[in-house]
Amino acid sequence: MKSSVKAISLMLVVMFLAVFVAACGNSSSSKVSVGIVLPTKDEPRWVQDEQRFKDALKGSKYTTEILFSQGSSAKEKENVDALIAKGIKVLIICPQDGDAAAAAVESAKKAGIQVISYDRLITKTDAVNYYVTFDSVAVGKAQAQYLVDHAKKGQPLYLYAGAASDNNAFLFFQGAWQVLQPKIADGTFKIANSSEAVALKGNKDLTREQLSKIIGQVTTNWDANEAKNKAQTHLTAAAADMKGDVAILAPNDGTARSIADVFGSDKAVTSFVVTGQDAEKASIQYVIDGKQSMTVFKDVRTLVKDAMGMAVAILDGKTPETTGSYNNGKIDVKAKQTNVIVVDKANVKSALVDSAYYQASDFKGL
Repeated sequence: MKSSVKAISLMLVVMFLAVFVAACGNSSSSKVSVGIVLPTKDEPRWVQDEQRFKDALKGSKYTTEILFSQGSSAKEKENVDALIAKGIKVLIICPQDGDAAAAAVESAKKAGIQVISYDRLITKTDAVNYYVTFDSVAVGKAQAQYLVDHAKKGQPLYLYAGAASDNNAFLFFQGAWQVLQPKIADGTFKIANSSEAVALKGNKDLTREQLSKIIGQVTTNWDANEAKNKAQTHLTAAAADMKGDVAILAPNDGTARSIADVFGSDKAVTSFVVTGQDAEKASIQYVIDGKQSMTVFKDVRTLVKDAMGMAVAILDGKTPETTGSYNNGKIDVKAKQTNVIVVDKANVKSALVDSAYYQASDFKGL
């Protein structure tokens, strides 16, 4: 009897030790150095970023976990909380909504975590340490300059913008307006689809509130279907003198393709110049085919490298390099800016294929 009790006791001790060791093993393996939260898996850009972030830490002593918010600020907050629980030291986050993300990063700050706002600025909070971005005002200026360079006197101009919840949408539009406004004022362009923009056409510089009024009328919410519906509504309502040869400020490639399809199917539109941004594969094919005029190439490889370089500097106890700052409505956030490149049919091969961003086999008719 005693021997059997001893055997059972010994077995229980062994089982307890096994569970304890496993628990310890799981605990240590769940420790993550850098937590990354991206907006959605439904856009190619963010899926590509996921792999680039993983590659950026290869060969280092640090680990990362990447979570997607799938368009939900509530899910974004859950993701940040889950990463905090895993002991992250640095959080890299591209917010779904700049204002709404404040609560998530404030939780991170309370846990002693350094926060890097990635690509989009988190607003109205002091819990952001750094911002890694492309020069968003320069993106808008590049788009607008392309329209100016290809303008015809008295040309109808259709304006579209990103999401009103995204600070970048304001910066893109601000940059574009600074270039377009003098050409609107001198009659080169006639605004076709925004009464707010018409009312403000004498203002070279717009306040946040004025920008908000225009963007409220022409927002696409970064959604291709919404862009399509808005373009159809605008063209249906347009008078004959607002068709013919037109210029279109489209905020990014996804919306540009939808808008281009709508304008391309209207027989009263004889030609159009349409902008884009992100150099998505589908839009590069549109550029090659003459359906989209240009795109602004933001080499995300550099942006990822800059973000992860910042994270590693923080983990190594160093101060990350910055090149400027952005006011987020609460504080000036130190930033690292990455340059952008205008791509059209003339330089698509040298900018995107020769740089090994894409392969020639990705496209037809290159």
